[in-house]
Amino acid sequence: MEPTQEQIDAIYRKRVLQARRMSPEEKFLAGPRLFDRECQIMRDGFRSERPDATEVEVEAILRQRLALTRRLGNGE
Repeated sequence: MEPTQEQIDAIYRKRVLQARRMSPEEKFLAGPRLFDRECQIMRDGFRSERPDATEVEVEAILRQRLALTRRLGNGE
């Protein structure tokens, strides 16, 4: 079952309000936490695409994708 637009909007509003209540220190620390969480999501995706991949291979794929993202972000 897909979420409704109202549910999506409510979640978004909740997150915005939470972010507004954060101290500057909390906001500063949120960046690395978000990055770590997204890396874990990417690793999980790689594992589902290649269940036979070792941890070393998964980390290599992650590094390659992050490097590609950096290059694309810099207009290279």
